[in-house]
Amino acid sequence: MKAPFNPLLSAAATLLAAAALVSTMAAQPPQALPAAPPPQPATFPAPTNLKILPANMTGQQVNDLMRQWQAALGARCSSCHAKDYGQSDPDGRPLLNFASDSKPMKAVARLMAQMTNDINTNYIARIDSSADPVTCGTCHRGRLGPDPFIPPTVAPPPAPQDPPPPTPNPAAN
Repeated sequence: MKAPFNPLLSAAATLLAAAALVSTMAAQPPQALPAAPPPQPATFPAPTNLKILPANMTGQQVNDLMRQWQAALGARCSSCHAKDYGQSDPDGRPLLNFASDSKPMKAVARLMAQMTNDINTNYIARIDSSADPVTCGTCHRGRLGPDPFIPPTVAPPPAPQDPPPPTPNPAAN
């Protein structure tokens, strides 16, 4: 004889089976994804066409200095360096030709670098109490064009007033 169908017993059996499945899955270690290869450190070719910077600087040193100037000026590499349409990155975008002098902004950057060096060497170094050298950020403050200095307006002192007339003293009469 067949037992009558009990929906409560069926629900309990289903719940018990689900709990057993979940506990079995939780007890297994997670499947490890294949580890991505570590990123390769960037390499920078030896710089060419250095006119202001020391000729013995490495590609890494020049890159580090350019990153500092980039932050101090709020500029991008392409502000001074021309695109090289003969070479492209993996996404098809043209690379920059760092040796090219075709962009006028590069000449301005060289002139400003000379100016900063001259200020530090010929003026700041002669002040005993000077601690920090002048950098691009001293004036530019993260902006390509430095903001003009506008001195705060100071209100003129009040004009002198005539003294009040003496008040009569009734006891003096």
